Amino acid sequence: MKNLERIRWRSRRGLLELDIVLARFIDKHYAQLDEAGRRAFEELLDTPDNPLWDMIAGRLESTQENHQALLEMIRAV
Repeated sequence: MKNLERIRWRSRRGLLELDIVLARFIDKHYAQLDEAGRRAFEELLDTPDNPLWDMIAGRLESTQENHQALLEMIRAV
């Protein structure tokens, strides 16, 4: 799946912690996401590394409501 390869590439980050968590999420859950979930994940990937890590760690809230459920899934991996 070409889209999956692109998502994996976009998930490679400057922070090792992000690389690990995002790769695990993609392996376990990405294929089961619906179109809205995949769009929300791509929106999260547009976030700079440090704020994204803070959102995943629960130190920062996303301003987008559609990101909350996705962030919870990412935290669970």
